[in-house]
Amino acid sequence: MESKEFTYKLIAVLNEWDPFKAGEGGFDPEIADILQAVHDENDAKQVARRIQTVFEFSFEQLLPFGECLVIAEILLAIKNEDTCSL
Repeated sequence: MESKEFTYKLIAVLNEWDPFKAGEGGFDPEIADILQAVHDENDAKQVARRIQTVFEFSFEQLLPFGECLVIAEILLAIKNEDTCSL
């Protein structure tokens, strides 16, 4: 089970990253989709591809895969940290 703290950590990372400079709250639907990807996947490359897809759909721009992979790795590290603390 995911903790609220876990979710807040993920949201904070994504808001800080803000690849299109939308501002906090400016891409909440995309954050929800990315949170679902982190919940569903354990592979950073899969999460990165889903991040790319989410932003391409919403902003009609493809983010560099490497940039998405870095964020995916950070998000999965938080997920694994949360899992280990249970």
